[in-house]
Amino acid sequence: MKPFVLNVALAAIAMSCANSTTSRAAWEPVRPVEFIVPAGTGGGADQMARTIQGIVTKHNLMKQPLVVINKAGGAGGEGFLDVKTSSGNPHKIIITLSNLFTTPLATGIPFNWKDLSPVAMLALDEFVLWVNAEKPYNTVKDYVDAVKKAPPGSFKMGGTGSKQEDQIITVGIEKAIDSKFTYIPYKGGGEVAVQLVGNHVDSTVNNPIEAVAQWRGGKLRPLCVFDAQPMAYDEPIAEGKAWKDIPTCKSQGLAMEYLMLRGIFMSPKATKDQIEYYVELFKKVRATPEWQDFMKNGAFNTTFLTGAEYAKWVEAEEKRHQGLMKEAGFLASGN
Repeated sequence: MKPFVLNVALAAIAMSCANSTTSRAAWEPVRPVEFIVPAGTGGGADQMARTIQGIVTKHNLMKQPLVVINKAGGAGGEGFLDVKTSSGNPHKIIITLSNLFTTPLATGIPFNWKDLSPVAMLALDEFVLWVNAEKPYNTVKDYVDAVKKAPPGSFKMGGTGSKQEDQIITVGIEKAIDSKFTYIPYKGGGEVAVQLVGNHVDSTVNNPIEAVAQWRGGKLRPLCVFDAQPMAYDEPIAEGKAWKDIPTCKSQGLAMEYLMLRGIFMSPKATKDQIEYYVELFKKVRATPEWQDFMKNGAFNTTFLTGAEYAKWVEAEEKRHQGLMKEAGFLASGN
């Protein structure tokens, strides 16, 4: 073979190999992707998942459909076990909240976050102490004084699930003010807000996104946020007040802080290319005006983490939840 012809042949082989490598690296879904929500409809995780679904569809960010499926049974355990047992299936992702930790710790189900493949932290969700706007409580002091004057257990605190984040915060409040609530669990944050509007409970610690519509409608009143600093958003929501105008609970004498993960995981044994596909997908989602509006309306902390940094954060948060739940007496035997 002549040298020129040989060089052309070798170049063609090299190009073929390069194309093959690129093809292998550029993984993407080949069928619809199930987007599991381990919580009920209407709550914060459900709203975020459906917002993402709408953004992906509107901006044509995936060639395949993204299908939201709620699996709330067993405090979300149904959803986690479904994804855990789908090892090697890259067409199934799950949005997580703090029940990523609380459910296995409280129930003893055979699940741990390390059974899944971490993808990305999308945001951190705040918790706010809410009361019915008809009530005379305008400050945390007003509310706490009323709780302490009432017989122990007569004030009803509504929340999502049992032995999960809402009840963990409730126990923290009880310890901080040396009083007791009757905690009433519901399936999701949407239902919790409705129950407070109807005066079926006296207060809640719902996420901003779960109660903003009722605040805007003049039905609910926020008293404080369970964070170290006020929320950053300054657009007026109701009565001329913005999220930034809600004081921290700690500054009002209620020493309790709590933030919740809104993150994405995949089934076990996901490959680097598969994880990278979803990381890039969520980067595109976060760049849209619809996502920016969603973050603002829900007053989210917009921290974004991937890779080892994300896994390290999750591991530390698991340890923190184990301590919080031990203190509250919520750990299942063996945990």
